Amino acid sequence: MWLFSRKGASGFSATSTAEQVTEGIDGSGFTAIVTGASSGIGAETARVLALRGVHVIMAVRSLSAGHQAKQAIIKEIPNAKVDAMELDLSSMTSIRKFASNFNSLGFPLNVLVNNAGVMATPFMLSKDNIELQFATNHVGHFLLTNLMLETMKKTSHETSQEGRIVNVSSRRHKFSYPEGIRFDRINDQSGYNSLSAYGQSKLANVLHANELARRLKEEKVVITANSLHPGAIATNLFRHHSFVNVFVLVNSGLVAALGRHVMKNVQQGAATTCYVALHPDVKGITGKYYDDSNLAETSSQANDQDLAKKLWDFTHNLIHQCKV
Repeated sequence: MWLFSRKGASGFSATSTAEQVTEGIDGSGFTAIVTGASSGIGAETARVLALRGVHVIMAVRSLSAGHQAKQAIIKEIPNAKVDAMELDLSSMTSIRKFASNFNSLGFPLNVLVNNAGVMATPFMLSKDNIELQFATNHVGHFLLTNLMLETMKKTSHETSQEGRIVNVSSRRHKFSYPEGIRFDRINDQSGYNSLSAYGQSKLANVLHANELARRLKEEKVVITANSLHPGAIATNLFRHHSFVNVFVLVNSGLVAALGRHVMKNVQQGAATTCYVALHPDVKGITGKYYDDSNLAETSSQANDQDLAKKLWDFTHNLIHQCKV
């Protein structure tokens, strides 16, 4: 990771950790939901937000794993405010149940971190019969965000505090299918490529954040929406691809034989998420993309406003069809 340690305009770099980018920030009084918080960068994001005083709701697929992660945080930070709640992002029923349970608790919501994801899986369908990566990484977070928006708007209005929605995307969004989003072929098994499908779902994360930012700005709501690339990190997200030990996706393509020398550890991998979620320098910035805790460029497809609007309508209709 020392190969990419030059600091950007923010004063941080690829080697900065989540604790370093949030040093001195007081998140007391804030409540955040972090999806996929039982392991990897999700667990580290939850830990560091809790360290800064944020009340963290760990939205996890496995409650037992969530409780273990929660206990690990409390053991290190005895006064941490952390709760674990069940959420399976591949199931709209589970998402609606989570939202209903959360809203019934009467908690405010300042920050929503859409972190959970699956990567490069063999072709399979979600519980709602949608290609699993697109369903989990994009559709599930789209629905969750919509169900949390009213609470976030209420919190922002009552506290006069900016709300923040953070979509954890990937640099892999630049390597989707040629057409970007395969609207007419989402469930096409014959043309399925696991890495291109992952890129498609990560492109959808950026487009979702951009279109959401536009809509919230239009409504004059004080909530921002941004997306980010956490970096190449050795976590269980790579469990379907053993090549990660030899080849790593970085910048314009495949860097050979560098392996873990160019990979971030979990503490570094959670840095950009925590920076976008809490840092005062991000205040008022919306519809942007971050990498290594600095503003970064996306692909031309990710900047396509018409594509973002089309994806918004497509996803909304997809959710409606599954509800019927």
